[in-house]
Amino acid sequence: MPPLPSSTASAVQIQQFYDKGLAHASYAVRCGRQVAIIDPGRDPQPYYDFADEHEARIVAVIETHPHADFVSSHLEIAEETEAPIYCSKLVGAKYPHQNFDDGDRIKLGSYELHAINTPGHSPDSISILLMDELAQSRAVFTGDTLFVGDVGRPDLREEEAVGGHKREELAAQLYRSTRNKLMTLPGSTKVYPAHGPGSLCGKTTSPDLDSTIGKELKTNYALQPMSQDEFIKVLLEDQPFVPKYFGHDVALNKQGAPSFEDSIRAVPHLSSDAPLTPGVLLIDTRPAAKFRAGHLPGAINLQDGGKFETWLGSVVGPKEPFYLLADSKIALDTVIRKTAKIGYEGNIKGALLAPTALPATSPAVEVDAVREHPEAFTIVDIRNRTEAKTPVFDNALVIPLPELRERAHEIPTDKPVLIHCAGGYRSAAGASIVQAALPGAEVLDLGEAITDFQKQAAH
Repeated sequence: MPPLPSSTASAVQIQQFYDKGLAHASYAVRCGRQVAIIDPGRDPQPYYDFADEHEARIVAVIETHPHADFVSSHLEIAEETEAPIYCSKLVGAKYPHQNFDDGDRIKLGSYELHAINTPGHSPDSISILLMDELAQSRAVFTGDTLFVGDVGRPDLREEEAVGGHKREELAAQLYRSTRNKLMTLPGSTKVYPAHGPGSLCGKTTSPDLDSTIGKELKTNYALQPMSQDEFIKVLLEDQPFVPKYFGHDVALNKQGAPSFEDSIRAVPHLSSDAPLTPGVLLIDTRPAAKFRAGHLPGAINLQDGGKFETWLGSVVGPKEPFYLLADSKIALDTVIRKTAKIGYEGNIKGALLAPTALPATSPAVEVDAVREHPEAFTIVDIRNRTEAKTPVFDNALVIPLPELRERAHEIPTDKPVLIHCAGGYRSAAGASIVQAALPGAEVLDLGEAITDFQKQAAH
């Protein structure tokens, strides 16, 4: 991302680091030879590289809140660079830190970073205002409070383990944070959020990865004139599901995670013919076609793809051990690193290359038979509830993928069971889950053929 345009642009540089898999944006703010890092991802290396490239020093690591959807490297960076960690006193952080709340500021060359308490997504959320030497606001790093086209969801802190905060109360706080704090900033202030499109921390996030306060006032549905009660109602409607791993990551981020590379090195690697403990989950990350051609009995096919981390943390609980399988050393290293981004690397009982002799196969689906006689199948729609409001098949049983392991027993098996999602990725996982849960049933994956049926349903 280019530096901020202005006559003093040479004085400050804002670099965005974007992790598409988690739709997570983190930032390095550089003024001269000093760098502040905001909301870093699990791997600290990109931030070290940035500082080295500019012969600069990391002098501050700032957490806008304890993240639910990824593990932050704030503690590792602080231990490596001796830069202090700044976060709100409301976090109750268990790591060494300096409180960063309303009125607190950090000097960064000739610029300053000001803390603004903006609770709502979480009770301890802050936004960070970048002020130039003329005391003009240049940019605001909004964490999960304000996104481009959306605001952060207020329903992730309800469990006792993460604070027991009611969603309505947090939504009311978010109404006040947006109205009293962020919407009063000058319209030219750049907005840099912690998430982009596809993040489960919001619901309608724009494809743009930055904005301005002025643009958001015009286009963001959540910033339009409405009462607090209307805001709460609109905000709580149609929020996406909450993955199983979210509460785990909040707790881990409050504690501070161990070193990324050390954690990866600690994962046990097994030979592909090693005996595996019965009853332990098998996560097979190979492409669906390879999985269907042969796999270990009971394995779940979570293909390594754009959203692997999210689905792993949605299907598998934070306390469940599992084996991780891939078809090459490079592919295995990739999925181990993705697993560590959500703090699940300690759950890997063993990482191994898929054996060559794989006994179980999955039957291929006869797409024409489905087209001519859909009633001959028990059709299970594993899309999210909001997606499933537009059905593709009449009388489909809706069980979203994150609930499928717990609810597979609800599926009648008197007919072949046909699993579908929206594009084929989730149905590969879903079919393997149902096959493992209902060993006697014929389970079919409609896969990518679903797109033809969706076109017909639309007409």
